Amino acid sequence: MTFLFSLVRKSLANRLLATSLTLASIALSVALLLGIENIRAGMRQSFSNTISRTDLIVGARGGSLQLLLYSVFGIGSPTNNVSWATYERFRDHPAIAWTIPISLGDSHRGFRVVGTDSSFYEHYHYGGGRSIEFAEGGMPRTAREVVLGDQVARELGYTIGSDVVITHGLYGTGIMDHDEQPFRVVGILARTFTPVDRSLYVTLQGIDEMHEGFMAAPGVGSVPNFAAPAAGEASAGADEDGGPPDQITAFFVGATTRIATLQLQREINTYEGEPIMAILPGVALAEMWRGIGYAEDALLVVTLFVVAVGLIGMLLSLYSSLEARRREMAILRAVGAGAPRIFALLVLESGLLGFAGVVAGLALIYALLALLKGFVETTFGLYLPIQPPTGMAWAYLGAVIIASFVIGIVPAVKAYRNSLADGLAVRV
Repeated sequence: MTFLFSLVRKSLANRLLATSLTLASIALSVALLLGIENIRAGMRQSFSNTISRTDLIVGARGGSLQLLLYSVFGIGSPTNNVSWATYERFRDHPAIAWTIPISLGDSHRGFRVVGTDSSFYEHYHYGGGRSIEFAEGGMPRTAREVVLGDQVARELGYTIGSDVVITHGLYGTGIMDHDEQPFRVVGILARTFTPVDRSLYVTLQGIDEMHEGFMAAPGVGSVPNFAAPAAGEASAGADEDGGPPDQITAFFVGATTRIATLQLQREINTYEGEPIMAILPGVALAEMWRGIGYAEDALLVVTLFVVAVGLIGMLLSLYSSLEARRREMAILRAVGAGAPRIFALLVLESGLLGFAGVVAGLALIYALLALLKGFVETTFGLYLPIQPPTGMAWAYLGAVIIASFVIGIVPAVKAYRNSLADGLAVRV
């Protein structure tokens, strides 16, 4: 066996260019396969880590996935609002430990603005139970202060003390800026790799006062029709001294016990005071992954085809090289190497090429992850975990190695059938 391995090594070294190209093809295919698998894992982890320890999300009645997307991920628009009276009723419910109200409806240069209160900084968790932390400053104390997510601060170059002008509407273009009501940055949140990084946080009173000033601007003869807020936007407060708003967009709930969660969900969903609904974040996330699972599967299928093309390329390389190696094979037969050993030689060559390609692909993808991790996370906000391959990834790699040995059987059978005289005959 040692002799056979030595022979394989010398044979591959003798065809260095062809061996290197074949190895590179397998390595790139494996790196792409592992890269896609890593991105899939990173996406799932990023989405799953966005919110934790929240038992229910309550909003206007509609689709559960829609409620999850606009309240947690900042995707899409709410269909309606929840009255403050209804929020207070459930906030004071004996089975509810804490609540986080949120009001949407404004933005700043493409980033959403969230109206909330101190409970957000106390009770919002992500990443399996991690709390919101401040990189600089602290939470807003007045209606004219704002806290920035990490990505907002970095991309827009804001620091503590900067002035921020909010734009009316979730996807405002700057034609309805609340420039008469600027906010001062008092805090910047630590990076979370969640939508929290891409949001600005103000108080509920700040949202109210901003829209009150916009609706009752002095000297305006024809007031814009903002008296009836768009769906999902908090309306102006009932009084002018910083009282509670009339409506909010949604609120997060932490129940006192796990058993109380399902009872609360049923009570909220059957509440007759107004059409609202409560969803379980974990269940809604699972529904979302089922919806986009087809895209993931399609991406994986494309990657597997790339790996298959790399293996076929190795087969073609080995098979086409046989014509140039017929004399080599015949000489090996003449010096005592039997047909079974020739067969084993070619199968082992193919298998070792596949194994070396897998090792090179592993090294390549982890080198790329180490180099590009910071860039991808900073530019795209996508968390890329550097962790050992998953069980599924190991299964893929094992399949590639086994396929390499199997592919080697094709040229091995051809070499096995070639006669000794055929290889030693002088061709003219």
